[in-house]
Amino acid sequence: MPAKTAARPAARSAKPITVTPRAGFDWRRIAYHTLVSRALDDVEETTNRNRTSVPREHLVLYQFSARGHDMAQVILGSLLQGPHDGAGAYYRSRPLLLSLGLSIADAFGSPLGRAGGFSDGRDIGVVCNLASPERCTVLPMAGDVGSQYTPAAGWAQSILYHRDTLKDGSYATSMSVALGGDASVATSGFWAALTMATTLRLPMLFYIEDNNLGISVRGDMQTPGADIAKNLASFGNLFIRNGSGIDPHEAAGLLEEAVNHIRSGKGPALVRLTVPRLSSHSGPDNQKGYRTEDEIAVDVGRDPLPRLRDYLVPSLLSESEWADLEAEVARDVQAGLDAARARPMPDPATVALHVYAEPAFDGQAMGGLTPDERAALPGTETPSDDGELLRFAEAVRRTLRRELAVNPKVVVFGEDVGRKGGVHLVTEGLQKQFGAERVFDTSLSEEGIIGRAVGMAVSGLMPVAEIQFRKYADPATEQLNNCGTMRWRTANQFAAPIVVRMPGGFGKDVGDPWHSLSDEVRFAHAYGWQVAIPSNAADAVGLLRTAMRSPNPTIYFEHRSLLMTGDGSARYPGDDYVIPFGKARLVQAGTDLTLVSWGAMVHRCVEAMAGLEGRVELLDLRTIAPWDREAVLSSVRKTGRCLIVHEDNLSAGFGAEIAGTLAQDAFWFLDAPIERLAPRDIPVPYHPDLLAEVVPTPERIRASIDALLVA
Repeated sequence: MPAKTAARPAARSAKPITVTPRAGFDWRRIAYHTLVSRALDDVEETTNRNRTSVPREHLVLYQFSARGHDMAQVILGSLLQGPHDGAGAYYRSRPLLLSLGLSIADAFGSPLGRAGGFSDGRDIGVVCNLASPERCTVLPMAGDVGSQYTPAAGWAQSILYHRDTLKDGSYATSMSVALGGDASVATSGFWAALTMATTLRLPMLFYIEDNNLGISVRGDMQTPGADIAKNLASFGNLFIRNGSGIDPHEAAGLLEEAVNHIRSGKGPALVRLTVPRLSSHSGPDNQKGYRTEDEIAVDVGRDPLPRLRDYLVPSLLSESEWADLEAEVARDVQAGLDAARARPMPDPATVALHVYAEPAFDGQAMGGLTPDERAALPGTETPSDDGELLRFAEAVRRTLRRELAVNPKVVVFGEDVGRKGGVHLVTEGLQKQFGAERVFDTSLSEEGIIGRAVGMAVSGLMPVAEIQFRKYADPATEQLNNCGTMRWRTANQFAAPIVVRMPGGFGKDVGDPWHSLSDEVRFAHAYGWQVAIPSNAADAVGLLRTAMRSPNPTIYFEHRSLLMTGDGSARYPGDDYVIPFGKARLVQAGTDLTLVSWGAMVHRCVEAMAGLEGRVELLDLRTIAPWDREAVLSSVRKTGRCLIVHEDNLSAGFGAEIAGTLAQDAFWFLDAPIERLAPRDIPVPYHPDLLAEVVPTPERIRASIDALLVA
């Protein structure tokens, strides 16, 4: 199928434009990138209209057009040339990336699914990113709507941190921008980021492209009156501009005014520009099912490209110079398309790479501490013998204090983490010692807490975010998922190694469905995450320090019972103590039965084993992602029996993974069936008698052990 590689000739607008083009803009470059963007859409939309060619030629499989949004985006991109500027973009943001240095070959290569590019064929071609150490970085996009806002706010806050706390003057006028459509202003991510930006006076621009359609839903269903800028007029600390994205003079003026406001240190801004959607929502969509021909025609008449041509010709470019520009675009686009098509298909043998950081590729991804920074931090796997006895909460606090002292890139935050010191008082005193720039409270938005951490991590900081209780993490699910998959879906170009401290599990003789959820298996299922569940103060120190120096994101589970009692008390293992993930602790050796557990259940297992010394071998996994398969297999091959005890639900709990591995790799060594003891599949109850019926008790653990020993 022949490909059309140049933008359709720009028709003349109905009303001649006589305004002199604004000074300070490279209008030829803006026109070039607008024409290139339009040409890319021409090629892809032609491909998608001829559906039979798609599987045969392996062309664009899923396409989103930026037609109509392109000119204003390119103007915005021309204003984002600072080396520490950052952008949180979305699936219609390719014009911005072109203006920031994206090559035409890469712009084509990723939608074509070819090797290299944004994701090496792993993600939808328009879900873009751009790692750019010398100019604006485009944070990895995600396929869900509104998730770009809070990481962009995190990047904005990191600008202030690099500038004011780390004293890096190169961040003096840097800024962040989040791009979104009018439908995205209804999402929790938008409102969380808006709260962060306005309360903290962040250097951040909210750029809203309003085409009055969220696929098929009109703008007045997204915000009252279909005008988010008008509705936000009373917001404090927010500079607002509202206008047309099809008029180059007006769009450039409004964007320049907002950018100057932000770069001068006056706080955040929001610019809403109305634009037409000159295509269906995506390749598979057919807008004629929900738009009339007249409505489509009105948008076609609002095309910004003819207006851009009339704005520049003849006041800045002659007719022949414009024609030369179109010819240049045609040549460049054809060359880029040829280069993209010449690229190989992605190699299936590499598809499992980059779920986690790998030594062979260490340091290539943008985000987190550099390998040299990690290596400079002292660490030992040998614990101190003379440390004082500490409770679990104090061990976590002391580790945070030590890492804040030795690593200036560590920041600790969450709801109530600063002045109060956390609801469990784990961070008590840290803000007073290290300042509110490094240990700080946040607004009550878990999406905002995690999204902020992601943006900060990509900027090179080491964020330690607290979610007050495991159940409260649910609103942050999108951000947690996107964080975990970032390294894989960008083919090791970006990573966001954050630590999420998350208390959960039953409390001291009490539980409830909201504060006592464990559900750790959900994070073992989450791609790219490490999951640590210490059972005592010494392991709490070593695992937390390892997490804070890891190139991978970590869920650090703090059990409520251990925070509230002395059960997890242990001697402080030292300021530099680290524990490798995936290394189980042998609590007690035995010959007749292997008992596997983690977290607070380890203490109940120890109690249940009284009198069985030498017969029952207890392994504390310490981490379940990764988990120590070899230690468990070796033990079961020796003992021939296994009981797995955990607090998460029985069905599809992590014990099932252990049992499945044993059935597959140790079946012929078993002298009895593998047993699991875990709560029934019901929420955690409040009353102690009900709690004892659901969560494994020492008595029920002992009964299971006794039954297995005679099986």
